[in-house]
Amino acid sequence: MQSNPNLMVVVVLRAIQAWDRLRLAFLVARNPGLQFHPSASTNLASAKFDLAPGARLSLGAGVTTERRNNGVHFELGANAEVVIEDGVWLRSDVGPVFLRAYAGARIRIGPQTQLNACMLSAKREITVGRRVLIGMGTRIFDSDQHPLDLEHPEVTLAVRIEDHAWIAADVTILRGTSIGNSSVVGTRSLVRGIVEPHTVVSGIPAKLYGKVGDRASLSD
Repeated sequence: MQSNPNLMVVVVLRAIQAWDRLRLAFLVARNPGLQFHPSASTNLASAKFDLAPGARLSLGAGVTTERRNNGVHFELGANAEVVIEDGVWLRSDVGPVFLRAYAGARIRIGPQTQLNACMLSAKREITVGRRVLIGMGTRIFDSDQHPLDLEHPEVTLAVRIEDHAWIAADVTILRGTSIGNSSVVGTRSLVRGIVEPHTVVSGIPAKLYGKVGDRASLSD
């Protein structure tokens, strides 16, 4: 009697998924601030979790990623909070996704947003809206990270990216930036300040390039 190769594949995949569910249960037991929705991808078991005391990480319904060892890095300082809302794709097939929230900081990623091999670093707050696309190699900072000198201390200002924005590859977004609804930021741009809704900006520093219509109804 010959074996069914398709059946064997199904059995192996189910075994892997069951193992990952056990790993997730262990992670939740070890990290009281970690919350998984039951429908979040079991591939998240392969992510790296570093939660300090009092930190809270919430992963909503349908949050997904690839099954890559340390493909997603969650680093939360004491009393930090990171909320990943429903349907977010933490895409790590072309490179890792880094989400770092320092002590007391907050990161919120809105529903159906896609983070592609990018890094978010918050010392106060980074908020990303619904169905935002963030390209690979993009870096978002809400802080200078270090003081310039004794007379110029480190400055930290919240960053906000509104719904349906598209941030292309290798973009750097600096503290205090606000990117409006349905706006587009071109590849390798450096952004600091206000990007008005429905505009296209590009360059170093990013400048107005043109207008863009409603992106809310676009498919992924």
